Amino acid sequence: MLKGGAVWALGTMSGTSLDGVDAAMVLTDGERILEFGETRYRAYSPAERAVLRAALGRWPGEAAVAGAAEVVEAAHAELLAAFRGAEIVGFHGQTLAHEPGGRGTHQAGSGERLARALGLPVAWDFRSADVAAGGQGAPLAPFYHFACARRAGADRPVAFLNLGGVGNLTWVDPRQTAPEAPGACLAFDTGPANAPIDDLMQARLGQSHDEGGRLAAEGEVAETVLARFLDHAFFARMPPKSLDRDAFADLLTAVAGLSDADAAATLTAAAAAAVARGAAHFPTPVRQLLVTGGGRHNPVLMAMLEARTGIEAVPVEQVGLDGDMLEAQAFAYLAVRVARGLPTSGPSTTGVPACLGGGRVSRPEALALQP
Repeated sequence: MLKGGAVWALGTMSGTSLDGVDAAMVLTDGERILEFGETRYRAYSPAERAVLRAALGRWPGEAAVAGAAEVVEAAHAELLAAFRGAEIVGFHGQTLAHEPGGRGTHQAGSGERLARALGLPVAWDFRSADVAAGGQGAPLAPFYHFACARRAGADRPVAFLNLGGVGNLTWVDPRQTAPEAPGACLAFDTGPANAPIDDLMQARLGQSHDEGGRLAAEGEVAETVLARFLDHAFFARMPPKSLDRDAFADLLTAVAGLSDADAAATLTAAAAAAVARGAAHFPTPVRQLLVTGGGRHNPVLMAMLEARTGIEAVPVEQVGLDGDMLEAQAFAYLAVRVARGLPTSGPSTTGVPACLGGGRVSRPEALALQP
């Protein structure tokens, strides 16, 4: 059993950009953030990234999945072993496929194996119960965003924008009593963010991403391609809603005839335009987009966000948060909520019919009794 009160939780995130594993400590009781702790990052090697890419879109038992799980588990065990003082681990795993309403959701990596390796309880499989209950299973950081807004002293609605492989928005009213309270949170995926840009850079130039948006800055946006992109049925759906990393894989085909610079500019504009469509769903306007994830390092994308949304876009560091580690911290926070039976998602964040506590906890002492 997890002791009462605040505990040091260690969370991890390996996102759809496939760059590596983030890990962060948070002192939390599952409701408040009392203190931020140590953070670390472990990059995937090119060989590891190739193994993971080969498994994208695949489901348990299919080719390449077992190899991907081994990479994920080994990388996490190596990184997390360097931390001291954690009382529980929140292990997200690596999303390979996500199809709510269809085959479900698939994150590679076993929390049981990680619990054995670390000798610590591990909360994991955060999304499956939500999807099984009819939710989207994503995004899962919104309840943590609510705690962050309170930690930052917000006294009016704010919006968090995560720009990872896929973009997602959380509108938060910190004046509500809890993240699961009606009117406290609205969250949803906006559309593709860094993933198509990264895939373009890898395919054409052998680079992992558009550093500083330099290539996009040299190009012109193909407005006809952008208009066709915004005609996608996803943008007509009301939130909550979520996406698989490759749901817009045809975007690369759409820019195939463009120069490298024009293609990069067009994909960057697509990410910003998707956010603008999403911001139209906010229950009340916000003054700022608090931006987290790798996309906040791209000044071209940040400028396009402001131009297309009409809202100031600022890195979350401006309110005392860590944009590189926010999602890892979220899974530390969620691990404590899972262990204590608190909700991790709700109707306005994933579309699940009622507030639900997802995830499961693997405890090393219980695993030791298994044959």
